[in-house]
Amino acid sequence: MLRQLPYFQKNLETDLRRVDAVINRAVQSEVALISQIGNYIISAGGKRLRPVMTLLAGKSLGCDRDGLYELAAMVEFIHTSTLLHDDVVDESALRRGRATANNLFGNAAAVLVGDFLYTRAFQLMVGSGSLKILDIMAEATNIIAEGEVMQLMNIGNTDISESEYLRVIQYKTAKLFEAAAQVGAVLAGADEAQEQALKDYGMYVGTAFQIIDDVLDYSGSPEQIGKNVGDDLAEGKPTLPLIYLMRQGSAEAADEVRAALQNADRSRFDAIYRHVAASDALAYCTEQAQHAVARACDSLNGLPENEVSAAMRDLARLSVSRLS
Repeated sequence: MLRQLPYFQKNLETDLRRVDAVINRAVQSEVALISQIGNYIISAGGKRLRPVMTLLAGKSLGCDRDGLYELAAMVEFIHTSTLLHDDVVDESALRRGRATANNLFGNAAAVLVGDFLYTRAFQLMVGSGSLKILDIMAEATNIIAEGEVMQLMNIGNTDISESEYLRVIQYKTAKLFEAAAQVGAVLAGADEAQEQALKDYGMYVGTAFQIIDDVLDYSGSPEQIGKNVGDDLAEGKPTLPLIYLMRQGSAEAADEVRAALQNADRSRFDAIYRHVAASDALAYCTEQAQHAVARACDSLNGLPENEVSAAMRDLARLSVSRLS
């Protein structure tokens, strides 16, 4: 995804190597199993979108300090630790196209290494010397945890509204995008308006990204989404395409979705896939993601116009173009 950005070939690829160098140092431990699992997870790669948020936010305001790369690594550690915990909760077998850590090493090891990555992230935060950055990230990790619990409470919930769904994804997913951009802004010495603009940008991009992830569950492949298609349905998660079908679809489609969610029934995936394909559910979801992208781009209007802010607009648009 990032390789489609002209800015990536010019600058970002080198910047991410600097982030990876910090990650590779910080993931090491005298406890061999921690290093083994940490290296396994980190080597899977992933999109690195959240640390890129930090880098671009800082660089858009002219910051290129070593601390920026350490904060970007910190953001990736928090993201990775949430994935480790999520996979245990969801009993997932596949992540980023290969076996999950809990599948290979067991639930207990995966949870404990997730804890290690969390605490390592906070050590990197302390290195910034900024109490405000600590405050931002402490609040963000708390809200992310609340989002995870909200999602758990909504398993099998066929009465969930679109606004309730949006609140869950803004807590669970978009909050880390928001915080990632905000800490980059703070490190760069942003004024209040610039900090708010970058914070809003992160939130809107994160929202669009999660909506498209939900769309890909009904239009993508395991290679695209890094997990098995239909996993959300098998876990009873009411995502936006399903919420749309229950509210706007045919009576048959709505009943099928409700039964599948209430029973966390993957065997109904093919039938629901046909209902999704026959409706305008995916078009509606894509439109909502595009609205979020437009708001993300508008958030940048008060920032300096340079190649970095241009790359940020391109990145926002790419979050939706994953469908093509």
